[in-house]
Amino acid sequence: MSTPVAILIGVAIGAIVGVVGMFVWIKARRKAGKAKVASAEAEAKRILEESRKDAEAKKKDLLLEAKEEALRIRNDTERELKERRGEVSRTERRLNQKEETLDRKTEALERKNEQLDARIKEADAVKEQVNEVLNQHLARLEQISNYTVEEAKEELLARVESETRHEMAQKLVELEEQFKEEADAKAKNILSLAIQRCAADHVAESTISVVNLPSEEMKGRIIGREGRNIQKLETLTGVELIIDDTPEAITVSGFDPVRREVARLALEKLISDGRIHPARIEEMVEKAKREVDAVIKQAGERATFEVNVHGIHPDLVRLLGRLRYRTSYGQNVLQHSIEVAWLAGIMADELGVDGVTARRAGLLHDIGKAFPQDVEGSHVELGVNAAKKYKESREVVHAIEAHHGDVEAQTVIAVLVQAADAVSAARPGARREDMENYIKRLEKLEEIAVGFEGVEKAFAIQAGREVRVMVKPEQVSDADMKMIARDMAKKIEEEMRYPGQIKINLIRETRAVDYAK
Repeated sequence: MSTPVAILIGVAIGAIVGVVGMFVWIKARRKAGKAKVASAEAEAKRILEESRKDAEAKKKDLLLEAKEEALRIRNDTERELKERRGEVSRTERRLNQKEETLDRKTEALERKNEQLDARIKEADAVKEQVNEVLNQHLARLEQISNYTVEEAKEELLARVESETRHEMAQKLVELEEQFKEEADAKAKNILSLAIQRCAADHVAESTISVVNLPSEEMKGRIIGREGRNIQKLETLTGVELIIDDTPEAITVSGFDPVRREVARLALEKLISDGRIHPARIEEMVEKAKREVDAVIKQAGERATFEVNVHGIHPDLVRLLGRLRYRTSYGQNVLQHSIEVAWLAGIMADELGVDGVTARRAGLLHDIGKAFPQDVEGSHVELGVNAAKKYKESREVVHAIEAHHGDVEAQTVIAVLVQAADAVSAARPGARREDMENYIKRLEKLEEIAVGFEGVEKAFAIQAGREVRVMVKPEQVSDADMKMIARDMAKKIEEEMRYPGQIKINLIRETRAVDYAK
């Protein structure tokens, strides 16, 4: 046998042996698997049996617990129900007791009502008897006194009113005296301090300016041929040149101080230059206007620096400068405004108010006087509009609006500006008042005083600072005098405009005259 054949036979035998071995192994595995399955089924049956026994034991325990819980709940419910029944019983007994008490009270109340009705009837009967007796007595009293009931009531009311008025007047006098003493002391202290610290000079100004000439010959040159030079100057400046017999002087007259100052400067420049003709006059007038504008700006800036008020709009500063050439009763308005600013600021500092705002309001209070005369409106209205236009604060605008009493002062600063304005205007020599207005003011003061009932005579004295009033003693009592003085002061405040204050002095005098024979 050859080797290849032997190899093939060996391979075939090996394959047969492998197949037989595989079959035997598979059969052994299958038998082992069946044994494991049988074992698992037995274990599962054992576990199921144990679970069933445990479930039955737990079921019995749960049933026992449920029965015990039900028994406990039943016992609690019965106990609670028993308590509720006891509480209901007690409540029922209390209600029965209250009902019995209420019935007894109702019966007692009914008995009292019956008694009260009986007493009311008795009282009505007695009242009728009293009214009848009273009417008889009233008729008897009317017959004896010759007064009816209404007349007696009127007389009694008049007497009570008179006594009450007298007591009110006395109380008013006491309170006013007390408050006046305290207020006067404080006001005098503050005003005296402000006035002492602000001692401003007052210079009276007029509506004319005088230009000195180097010689009488200059008058003719200023007049010019057929008056053309003087006419040109008057036309350009809007003033009047008065050339009279005054030696070596020409008077410049005009109601507008700015125009008058322009004319004065232009005239002085023409005299200094010596060349006087219409073209030169026009040139000098323009130059004088520029100089006056520069002076106005400097004056406004100097005023703001002097009172230490900053941040004012440049247009308002320029208007302030124009006040340098404005006068009120001869008092320079710019100096007056500066003084009012200082007085208001000092008083504000003493009172603990904003002194900067007070100075600002005092400086601007007469700003409306800087506008030309052809602008319509009072200086108060113009000043208010200007302050609003240039974004001044409400307090400043209100102080400007109220400084002459056109509206009631609502702030302390407005009141301080009013007081400072009056103090500055009332200084001796501060203002000059023409005779006609002065006499009219005094006549108006006396007219108001005489218009009150019971006033016999009235005299304005001390340049209108006091009005002395003589009352009729048979018509005006001492108690009435205080009320009349108060009403008179209010009427003067409402109808008159005046600087400072006016004293009302009432005099009641009774005289007895007899003759020895």
